[in-house]
Amino acid sequence: MAAIAIGTMILTNNPHYGMTVTPRAAITSTNYKMRAPYQLKQGQSRHFHKLPSGSNMEIIFQKGHRKSDQKPPLVFVHGSFHAAWCWAEHWLPFFSRHGFDCYALSLLAQGESDSPDGAVAGSLQSHAADVADFIHQEIQFPPVLLGHSFGGLIVQYYVANVGNEKLREIENTYPYLAGAVLVCSVPPSGNSGLVWRYLFSKPIAAFKVTRSLAAKAFQTSLPLCKETFFSADMEDHLVLRYQKLMTESSRKPLFDLRKLNASLPVPPMKDPSLKILVLGANDDFIVDAEGLNETGRFYGVSPVCVEGVAHDMMLDCSWEKGAETILSWLHALN
Repeated sequence: MAAIAIGTMILTNNPHYGMTVTPRAAITSTNYKMRAPYQLKQGQSRHFHKLPSGSNMEIIFQKGHRKSDQKPPLVFVHGSFHAAWCWAEHWLPFFSRHGFDCYALSLLAQGESDSPDGAVAGSLQSHAADVADFIHQEIQFPPVLLGHSFGGLIVQYYVANVGNEKLREIENTYPYLAGAVLVCSVPPSGNSGLVWRYLFSKPIAAFKVTRSLAAKAFQTSLPLCKETFFSADMEDHLVLRYQKLMTESSRKPLFDLRKLNASLPVPPMKDPSLKILVLGANDDFIVDAEGLNETGRFYGVSPVCVEGVAHDMMLDCSWEKGAETILSWLHALN
């Protein structure tokens, strides 16, 4: 089997897939280790992608089981207070069983990725550029890019720059995608509309969300953590486990929200042929129905709202519902 070294990975010539991506055994490690580390599941590996800045970005990889047809790689981008582990718990094993190579990224200053200088982890533009660099350097085929919550906003910025000829003249900044999935995503205009709607229509909920996220009270209150991220049926021992991981995952805020909101809305797509799935949760405590519909209107698609799951759809007790919906959409891409 022929092998070609590229970046920090090895691409192997596979008779079922053509060229596929496999992590190297020798990987440069970061200096930071989470005090509540995520234990990888069988078939998963952790390695680090070196960015142009010199910082290392954590990647959790799980290879797809061999299938007779070629499937696009899946690249997962988390939101605030999360890291690559949130995808590795359920969705990486699920999609790898269905033949997809899966890569979950930890954005800078999140999970076990390096921390840049400054008070925040980065900007919308810098995070999207880091994702683009990973795809450009490490992924052979156009992937499907999946983003959750604020990670969904990063994916939207990436999507806006696919096919940007001015950027392409400089370098291959934003490689082409096979598609994009926005999971309980912050809408293109940002979270300010969500906040104002909550203030006027659900003041108690607005107080809880502000206390939970802005004041980080979800880190110390189990009931508030459950209400913010999970369904009421979620077992407390699981909420406690994820609460510890979330507390450890974010050493710096993902963005400066004031600067972020000043740069929004995200630009429209330049490539109208790119397929987008807008996926929401019926019991989402953070992104309301109007936020979901705004995202759907922006991309000209009908959003899909999954019943019986909350904001952390990939970790919730009925995580299979969202995964199955995405899988059906992926099959329709072929």
